[in-house]
Amino acid sequence: MMPTILEIIVVVVVIIIITKSFRLQSLLLRSKQEMFGCQRFYRKRTDQLAPSEPQTFSLPAPLPPWPQGQGFALGKINLGELEAVKVSRFKFIWSNNTQDDKKGVTFYKPIGIPDGFYSLGYYCQSNDQPFRGFVLVAREIPFKSESTHISTGIASPALREPVDYTLVWSSNDGSEERLQGCGFFWLPQPPEGYKSIGYLVTRSPKKPKLDKVRCVRADLTERCENYQVILNVGTRFSEFPFQVWSTRPSHQGMLGRGVSVGTFSCNSCWVPGQELPIACLKNLDPTLHAMPNCDQIHALIKHYGPTVFFHPDEIYMPSSVSWFFENGALLFRKGDSVGQSIDVDGSNLPSGGRNDGEFWIDLPSGDRKNSVKSGNLGSAKLYVHVKPALGGTFTDIAMWIFCPFNGPATLKVGVMNYSLSKIGQHVGDWEHFTLRICNFTGELWSIYFSQHSGGVWVNAYDLEYIQGNKAIVYSSKNGHATFPHPGTYIQGSGKLGLGIRNDVACSNFFVDSSTHYELVAAEYLGDGVVSEPGWLQFMRKWGPTIVYDVSILPLVLRYSMANIFIKLPVELYGEEGPTGPKEKNNWVGDERG
Repeated sequence: MMPTILEIIVVVVVIIIITKSFRLQSLLLRSKQEMFGCQRFYRKRTDQLAPSEPQTFSLPAPLPPWPQGQGFALGKINLGELEAVKVSRFKFIWSNNTQDDKKGVTFYKPIGIPDGFYSLGYYCQSNDQPFRGFVLVAREIPFKSESTHISTGIASPALREPVDYTLVWSSNDGSEERLQGCGFFWLPQPPEGYKSIGYLVTRSPKKPKLDKVRCVRADLTERCENYQVILNVGTRFSEFPFQVWSTRPSHQGMLGRGVSVGTFSCNSCWVPGQELPIACLKNLDPTLHAMPNCDQIHALIKHYGPTVFFHPDEIYMPSSVSWFFENGALLFRKGDSVGQSIDVDGSNLPSGGRNDGEFWIDLPSGDRKNSVKSGNLGSAKLYVHVKPALGGTFTDIAMWIFCPFNGPATLKVGVMNYSLSKIGQHVGDWEHFTLRICNFTGELWSIYFSQHSGGVWVNAYDLEYIQGNKAIVYSSKNGHATFPHPGTYIQGSGKLGLGIRNDVACSNFFVDSSTHYELVAAEYLGDGVVSEPGWLQFMRKWGPTIVYDVSILPLVLRYSMANIFIKLPVELYGEEGPTGPKEKNNWVGDERG
């Protein structure tokens, strides 16, 4: 049943109360900050020891021997003119040493660098995370380059020492007596035609030696961008504002050639959109030789394939696409009131083109409609798309699952929950999660959990594992969004306690993706290596468009509810029939999050 007018009025009143309460708390907090000032950067006494090392993370089970291939999991990757190796051994340099060490950030120098390779910058991480970081080191390999010095005709080396360093920031407060134990951040100044890749950190105001790091020829680099804040020192009240960020290539996705080096970006006056003074590497190897071959892909899925658990009260289960077609799904065309049966492999679906609204898929009519809505767990499988990530130094294994129907939503307002009878429903639900594999070692690095219009990357050390290195993926009740842990997640405003409930829990309803899967695409392997099913080329909607109209409400509530809905997920006021996997922007691009 749809909520009654009385229920809607109650919802509006509660929202107003919560909103005003939240605004009052914000004003009080701001008043306190202005009265006392924000907390300053804290530095321990210089005679105190470095913080304890974070615990090193390793996957629950050892890695298997992977099938033979070209360059996957060999420990080094050919980037064209450079060869890169991942270094995970570090020496402590400096920490911001907050009063709680676990909330601090520590900066490290890479050690154990193989002979002939050079550091490109230092590494940092938060102290509250297990130790699993890396930086890439590089060496020049023989390669005939068209890039030469115009004046001399001599080929430019791929790597060169910086010509100088610029002090970017220091934790010192200006007192010469307190220099010892402070951190000093240095940006290498590259020769003309070269780019710096990372920063150095010292505990002395003396500049580092020029041979401590190498700069890279500009044509072997790509632009990078700030990604996530690691350290934020000071606010508008601080004398020494300073931020440290992780970085990533500006152009991501399977066509991007930028390679993350693992170094950090830091600054005291960076403006969003401004180009960074450092770059990332670029993979100029056209073969992407470090990507897994077909046998290695299947071995990776067998070893890492997660188990997907559905809620114990789930009504709308997944199914295979072929089961959906066999059991009466219909293809409709604009202007035609009668749908057409769909071949089991989708061969009679219009392929290619764009989502122009001319065609869509819908459930069968009559008695079969409800049974198809319920899906068929026994036939369900994961549809796998394998693609390069971060310039072919990682592999993304995107695993798509299909549900014939997405159930209605539950609205949470404070401590109250409202089960909606229709809002949130739509035909044809495509959800996915993505495994990111390190091509240097073959290790599972992280998993992306897709959650309606967004999602989140979760590091391997924050996952739950069910067997060996197989992680658990939880699918939310009715909506099928994916999450790493059981519980209730609110899609909307967590501060206001207002949004759509996503309830996830373990149950006897599950699909093991390590055995129940179908490889549907891996474009980098070349034409014909993986046969794409006919339905994958269907670029239109897998369900009709549904619009929820608030005009049925009394005039006095209409404006308020419309403004409230804007702050909530799209499920509350309308739902486009979803398109298939290949029409999603993350098919070619990177995940959103």
